[in-house]
Amino acid sequence: MNTRGTVVLIEDEESIADLIRMYFEQEGFRLVHAPNGEQGLDAVRDRDPRVVLLDLGLPGIDGVEVCRRIRAFSDVPVIMLTARDSEIDKIVGLEIGADDYVTKPFSPRELVARVRAVLRRSEEAPRAPSILEVDGWEIDSGRREVRSAAGDVVRPTAREFDLLWYLAENGGLVLSRSQILEAVWGYEYFGETRTVDVHIRQLRKKLEGLPIETVWGVGYRLGP
Repeated sequence: MNTRGTVVLIEDEESIADLIRMYFEQEGFRLVHAPNGEQGLDAVRDRDPRVVLLDLGLPGIDGVEVCRRIRAFSDVPVIMLTARDSEIDKIVGLEIGADDYVTKPFSPRELVARVRAVLRRSEEAPRAPSILEVDGWEIDSGRREVRSAAGDVVRPTAREFDLLWYLAENGGLVLSRSQILEAVWGYEYFGETRTVDVHIRQLRKKLEGLPIETVWGVGYRLGP
């Protein structure tokens, strides 16, 4: 009996899909495979998955556009699967709402671990509603929104808010990218830490004036 929830895989290569299915079903997941973007969007709408695995290089509607459309109606976690070497492709995917990416060829076990980490975080007891104040900004964990001193309301994506809350809870402390990845993404990350940088950049765009400081060679700090 499947107990870990539904995962939608949008992937046009059958051999990769079959391998991923084998590993995920062994771990107790229900995997729904869609071979193209159109069917993938239908599956996300119809199946209400816990996680979406999305190939970036799909025929027809590519993975970036699929992610953009998913974000128009759902905040389900999206992990991109990409064979592309270009860093810009990965960054674009993150900037339009993907939570993470895995570069092909990848270890199916690593992919399973990433998804299990996402599910663990979603199953944690909800955070008690509270408000943290940083330099005139109010970060509201109950509403998962941020209010400026002028009263403007910004609602970051789920991952962006979790990142901001972690920085705010540790206000004034310098946090390394590895610390942030483990705390916010929920796994030990052995590879590029660009994911954190892109999400920080998105927060700075949405919350212009919020004092997120880069500490060169280390990581980030929120507040003075």
